[in-house]
Amino acid sequence: MTENELYTLIQSWESIALVVRHISDFPENLDRLMSIAMNDELDKSWRAMYLAELIHEKHPELIVPFLPAMTEFLLTTQNASKKRHLLKLISLHDIPEEKLALLLNFCIEEFTNAVEPIAVRVHAMQILFNIAQKEPDFTGELISLIENEIEYHGSAGISSRGGKLLKKLYGIRRLIT
Repeated sequence: MTENELYTLIQSWESIALVVRHISDFPENLDRLMSIAMNDELDKSWRAMYLAELIHEKHPELIVPFLPAMTEFLLTTQNASKKRHLLKLISLHDIPEEKLALLLNFCIEEFTNAVEPIAVRVHAMQILFNIAQKEPDFTGELISLIENEIEYHGSAGISSRGGKLLKKLYGIRRLIT
């Protein structure tokens, strides 16, 4: 399947299950899908990123090799839908040491930006929590950030995930003090 054929297929919601099944059966076509997903110039290319998330649910091993490129793309895209999918996918995997500082700064910006969609902010908060697990010295700062966001920019999603993560962070803080 060519990239153009794939792009045409993802324009229709009726084709989504077909494309996921096709990529799962023929993973060599995943490069083409990811090329579409990481192209902000193509209309509705966010659907390709959504498909990557669906493929990840069934075959995470197919998406893992793309995580470094996805992390780099995350830093440049302005598409909120793509950010949501990228942050979720990244949050489900171990963050390489060389990407910690980069993701830390990016996710603090996204999480504390009240104009960003709630799902983007929640997934950014999850990545910050994942970083705090690797870097316990960041725990106190993250607790303050989450408490502040719940108080001043809270939503059901921020409050729910934030509350759960705060409980875990308080436990980590007790262990390190």
